[in-house]
Amino acid sequence: MNETADLMEIAGEDGFRIRSYRNGASTIEGYPERIADIIASPDRKVTDVPGIGKGLAFVLNEIAGRGSCEMRDTLLQRFPVASLEFLKIQGLGPKSIKLLFEHYNVQTMDELEQLCRDQKLRELPRMGAKLEEKVLRSIQQYKERTGRYLLSFAANAAEEITEYLRELPGIDAITPAGSLRRGKETIGDLDMLVTGPQAVAALERVANHPKVQEVLARGANKTSVKFGREALQVDVRALESDSFGAAMQYFTGSKEHNVALRQRAIRMGFKLSEYGLFRADDDTRVAGATEEGIYQALGLDWIPPELRENQGEIELAAEHALPKLIERGDIRGDLHMHTTATDGRATLEEMAEAARELGYEYIAITDHSKAIAMAFGLDEKRVVEFARTVRKINETGDLGIRIFSGLECDIMKDGDMDIAWDALGELDFVIGSVHSHMNQEPEQMTERLLKALECPHLKALGHPTGRLLLHREAFTFDFDRVITEAVRRGVWLETNASPERLDLSANHIRMAKAKGAKFIVSTDAHHPKHLLNMRYGLATARRGGLTAEDVMNSRTADAFARAIQK
Repeated sequence: MNETADLMEIAGEDGFRIRSYRNGASTIEGYPERIADIIASPDRKVTDVPGIGKGLAFVLNEIAGRGSCEMRDTLLQRFPVASLEFLKIQGLGPKSIKLLFEHYNVQTMDELEQLCRDQKLRELPRMGAKLEEKVLRSIQQYKERTGRYLLSFAANAAEEITEYLRELPGIDAITPAGSLRRGKETIGDLDMLVTGPQAVAALERVANHPKVQEVLARGANKTSVKFGREALQVDVRALESDSFGAAMQYFTGSKEHNVALRQRAIRMGFKLSEYGLFRADDDTRVAGATEEGIYQALGLDWIPPELRENQGEIELAAEHALPKLIERGDIRGDLHMHTTATDGRATLEEMAEAARELGYEYIAITDHSKAIAMAFGLDEKRVVEFARTVRKINETGDLGIRIFSGLECDIMKDGDMDIAWDALGELDFVIGSVHSHMNQEPEQMTERLLKALECPHLKALGHPTGRLLLHREAFTFDFDRVITEAVRRGVWLETNASPERLDLSANHIRMAKAKGAKFIVSTDAHHPKHLLNMRYGLATARRGGLTAEDVMNSRTADAFARAIQK
C-alpha cells in the first residue's frame, strides 16, 4: 500500500486519498495479527481492524488475492516500475520524478544516471548542478546497497525457517551465523547451521518451504535457496557435532577476523578451518565441537560475535581485557516512543502496559514537537499540559511503571529548538532530533547541532546522523567537534533501535565512546510491538563496544532520575 501511495504522489493524486493509503499501511504494519490471516478467515472481517474502512478493505483483499491492486496496476501503466526505485534516490521527490518522465521519459536507473552525467537534469525547473551531483552520488550508493536487507528482515526470515525446521525429529541445534549473528546493520545473505542425527534431512525440508522461490543448489551437506518475495539467499548447512563449533566460528566471520585468527593459529603450530583446529604436524584435532574450545586453544577468551571485525578484539581477548558488553537484561527502561497524541498507534497507557510486561521499570514518552505538522506535533501549551498529566499519573502509581515526561523536539534549520526553552523546562527528558533540511552543507549542519546543544534542557541527541538504512545516507557534519561539545555539556547520544535507522552506527559509537560520551539505546516505538526492536539497537551497541555503564537507561529508575536532573 505504501508503494501505491508513492505512485499516487508521483501522479499528483488527491492528498486525502494518499494519506488514506499511508494510514492504512501504518495500521497494518502496527497490527498484532497478520492481516492476510484475518482476510482468509471466514469468521473475520478486516473492517473490524481500527482504521480500515470498506474502501481499504477492498484493496487489501485484492493484494491478498494477487499481490497487487487495481490502483497500483493502473499507475504502473503510466509510470515504469523504476519510479519506485527513483523515490529511494536522495534529492528526488514525487514532483521531480514526474518531471523526469514528462521531459525525458526516463525508464531505468541507468538512464537516470546517464542523464545526470550528461548534465541534463539541471535543465529541468527547480533543479541545478548541485542537485544533479547529489542525485548522481545517491545513485552510486543505491547500486552499492542493492541486494542488501535490513537486520530485522533477515532475523525474521531466520526465525521462520528455524521454526519450520524444528518440526523435524532428530535436530539438536539450528543457528544463524554470518553477518546476522554479528548483528550487522544490513545483510547480504543468510547462513544457517544445523546439527543433530537428522541434520541432513533439514536440507531437503528447507528446499520444500512454501516461501522458497528457487532452489539454487543441493548437495550432501548444503542447500541454497531464494527465500520469500524479496529473494533472500539462504544457505543451510548440515554439520557433524564434533565440528559444529569450528563451523560456527568460521561461518560467523567476519572475513578479516577469521584471517587474523588463522594467522594466529599458524604461528602457534595449528591449522584452523570450518572442520576444526588441528596440529599442523600430525593433523590431530585439538578443538572443534564448541567455539569456546577453539578460542581457548588459541590462548584467547571467547569473543562475542558482534566484535569479530578485526578491530583489536583478538588482542584484547589475548589480554583477557574484552569489555563485558551490554545485554538485554541490563536495560531497565525505554526512552524514545510515540503515542496517539502525535503519530503513534497506541495510547500512553497501552505503551506503558507493554513496557511493564517487558519488565521495564520506566519509560519516557517522547512525542513529536509542532514542527512535525503531519504528526500533529505538540506546541508549548500541550507540552506543559503533558508534563502536568505525567506528574499526576506518577502520583497515583496506577500504571505500575514510572513515566518520564519527554519530547522529541525538532532541531530547526538554524539550530533553534522547535519549542520555547521555558516549556521544555517543564519536561523530564528532551531528545533533540533533526527531521528536515538534511541537505545542508557540513559546516551549516555542524553549527546547527552545536547551537542546539546550547539548550540547557536537552538531554540526548536523537538518531544523530539522520540515516535511513538502504534509503538515505547519513547527513554530514564535524562529528568530532559535535561529540566533544555534547560530552562537555553532558548531552547523551542515542543509538536508535528502529531497524530502519540503527543510528548511531557501530563506528560512530566507538568514536564517541573514546571521547567519553554516554548513550541511550531506545526504540523510537510507534506501536507496542516496536518495543521489541530493542534487540537490534543492542546489537549495534554491542558492535560499538558498549557496556552497561555506558548506557544511561541501564540505570535504575531513581538513578536515572538523578542523572537527568543534573
